Formats: sequence, structure tokens, C-alpha cells
Amino acid sequence: MKYNNKYNYVDGRQITLDGYRVYDVNGVRLPSVTTILGATKDQQFLKDWIEKVGEKEAERIKNHSSRRGTSMHKFLESYVTGVGYDDLTEFGKEAKPMANKVIEIGLAPVEEYYGSEVTLYYPGLYAGATDLVCNHNGMETIVDFKQANRPKRKEWVEDYCLQIAAYAMAHDYVHGSEIRQGVIMMCTPDLYYQEFRITDHELRQYKHRFLKRLDMYHDLKFDEKEKAKVNITEEDFK
Repeated sequence: MKYNNKYNYVDGRQITLDGYRVYDVNGVRLPSVTTILGATKDQQFLKDWIEKVGEKEAERIKNHSSRRGTSMHKFLESYVTGVGYDDLTEFGKEAKPMANKVIEIGLAPVEEYYGSEVTLYYPGLYAGATDLVCNHNGMETIVDFKQANRPKRKEWVEDYCLQIAAYAMAHDYVHGSEIRQGVIMMCTPDLYYQEFRITDHELRQYKHRFLKRLDMYHDLKFDEKEKAKVNITEEDFK
């Protein structure tokens, strides 16, 4: 895969502040896209699932999936950049064939890439790190790699699509680009590969939906600050 240094990406530092993931970009702290989506998401499905399998089992599945997903991402980043990587843990042994499946099918149409694991930000609003910015089938594209325990329907990956839309907006604003496509490349441990593409009108729709979630997030943060002020005032008068 050929590298093209068409875009000059910033180095963003990810930190945790008051329990939230934020990015320090050029000295400015911005909420991450995943933090915004997590704070504004309907949590009922997750609560029902935890109740069904139990908290202990839910935590085990979550941790296992997270470590396997991290390893899969590193294998894919290694392939794209040509920097060697290996993982001989149980998570790595699961992740490597998954990464190879993504490489075999998902990355085949990628002609060149502009950045891998790059920080993208919209000044004053949000930031995040995308897995890959590339030329995919002749279109400048944001790519996100995902692992899943089982196949997904399109409606189940709504937040993944919103994540890509947010990155596309940030990239276009800062770099003057015209990202026309987002691709989610997903693989399960039994090597079932899925691909979700969003382009043109659908991508614009997801951009609008993300901006609504961003407004919701700021409303929630404002409410938290106001509650904090009330608590402090009440404490002072006790």
C-alpha cells in the first residue's frame, strides 16, 4: 500500500479528565467523539444485556473483546505502515486471522493511504482518532476497523456511522478535503467479514445526526455544571 503525505496531521494527546476521554490538540482540550456518543446514547439495550448475562460475565466479555480488538487494530496498523508487530497472547492469536481477513477483503480496493491512526479535530467542538484515511475505490475515505462477537445489522452500527461522519466533517474543515465515503470494516472471531459503506446523501444525513448528538452532549454538560453550582451553594449554606 502506497503512502501519500497529502495531508499534514496534528499529534493529539488522549487523556482522561473527570472520567471522560478528551484530546489535547494544540493545547486545547476537546471531548472525544466516542465520549460524545457514549454520553448521549440510549443505554437500555446495554442494561438489558448486563441483566441477562450478569455483571461478572458482561465484564469478562467486554474486557476480552476490548483486548482482542486492540490487538486486531495493531495488526492492521502494522500492515498499513509496514512496521512490524506480533502478539502471541490468546487475544493476539484470535485477532491476527481477523486482521488478515480485513486485509484480504476490506483493504484490497485501497490504492494509497494518507494517514493511519491519525488525530482529527473540529476546532472548539470535538476530536478523535480514525483508523485510516485513504483512497478507496477512487474516493477519499475514512475507514474504521471494528471487531464484533457476531454479525451486525446496519441499524445496530448507527454510532459507528456517526463516528465516521464526525471524522469526515473534521477532516474536511481542517484540511480542506472532500471526504465522500466512510467504510466500516468489521470481522468476527469466526472470520465472518462485513462491510458497511456510507456515501453522499447518507453521509450527509449522519453528519446532521451527529451534530444533534453534539448539541445533546453540550446540554448534558451544561446541566451537570449547573447542578454542581447548586450543590456548592447548598453546601455553603448548611
